[in-house]
Amino acid sequence: MGNRAIGLKSLKEILANNLPSGPAEAPVPRKEREKAAEAGSPVPEQAPECPICLDRGIVFDGETAHPCSCMLRKSLANRFRHARISRNLRMCRFENFNLNYYRSSGDQGYLENARKALAAAQELVERSLCSPYGLGLLLTGSVGSGKTFLAAAIANALTEQGQQVLFLVVPDLLDELRATYDKRTETTEFDLLDTAREIPFLILDDLGAHNYTDWTRNRIYSILNFRMNEQLPTVMTTNLSLQELEDYLGERTTSRLVQMSRVFRLTSEQDIRLRQYQEREDRRSPRK
Repeated sequence: MGNRAIGLKSLKEILANNLPSGPAEAPVPRKEREKAAEAGSPVPEQAPECPICLDRGIVFDGETAHPCSCMLRKSLANRFRHARISRNLRMCRFENFNLNYYRSSGDQGYLENARKALAAAQELVERSLCSPYGLGLLLTGSVGSGKTFLAAAIANALTEQGQQVLFLVVPDLLDELRATYDKRTETTEFDLLDTAREIPFLILDDLGAHNYTDWTRNRIYSILNFRMNEQLPTVMTTNLSLQELEDYLGERTTSRLVQMSRVFRLTSEQDIRLRQYQEREDRRSPRK
């Protein structure tokens, strides 16, 4: 349960910009200590991560000081952590959204739908950089059709531009909400709900066929209803149709999903993850 508490706290701290500390570092090598002493800087007790600025965060050009490049990298890394974008999803970019996976000899609609969804995602990023309010996206489609990839590409593009983004996987969010009733956790249900409601840009991944109860339906409704009323953009992905969503989440929640979003459906002849696996294995196989 201790690990669960740490995970919950990290979500609570997103708006407070407070990150857990990292692992201990190795002692400073003697040459690095001598270099710092010669420069008139305090001698660090731990090995510096950056050999350019020795972790001071600034470098000097004559009498002029300017931020070291490592500070930009750290700032971006912190934004990704706050956004809860996993290492794997950080690789998702619009330019890597491969339309070839949607080409089909039997149905040109796959490719056309993918093009429309990609254009809508790029337009949403451009619009969000100009205004914090507006419609979001609801991406529907079968498993392995590129929905999460496109949602992550939106999150990455906005995060790199300094926007506050939160990427939540719905089953994980529901688990964390339930865990708040454990008395050993510091985070309350309202902490989590308020964060999801008020973050400027929210992504809810895998709004699928889960074991929803009236309690979980009400929490999802609370998040979506608040964001709809405040016109805060939300991107959602689901492998369910609108009718199936209504069966699982209820009419009032599904109605709000449609009102607050533009709806696009992604489909492909084959699960894209399976196709990528096959391509990866083909590259590894020795050529005859």
